[in-house]
Amino acid sequence: MSKAANNLFRRVLTLGSALIGAIAVLGGLIGYLVAGTDGLTSALIGAALTLVFVSLTAMSVWFGSKLPLGGFFGLVLGGWLIKIIGFVLVIGALKGADFINGPVLFFTLVAAILGTLAVDSVAALKARIPVIGD
Repeated sequence: MSKAANNLFRRVLTLGSALIGAIAVLGGLIGYLVAGTDGLTSALIGAALTLVFVSLTAMSVWFGSKLPLGGFFGLVLGGWLIKIIGFVLVIGALKGADFINGPVLFFTLVAAILGTLAVDSVAALKARIPVIGD
């Protein structure tokens, strides 16, 4: 993999983590003001879930890029399936928890997911990755 591609993945992970950290702080503050400690906890859990899943996506694509095309698609699809099953299990486990405020968790997840999609898009558009290899 080229140095430019490695820089892209590093940038996506760094900027995405910084954005999710900011959303955790802002969401935690708003959640605390709206729903007390349950809102704070819900915002932090939402931000942490997003960080884990965004990191899994970037890492599966990065590791997959080192494999042949079939391995790439298999790894990315497998990672996607693991994330979907994991998300359903985690949300199912948190559904009945007393310390979760549903709207705060939902809006934190939506803000973090949309924000990281924007970061990924901007980073990919600004990346200088050669299309034709050596």
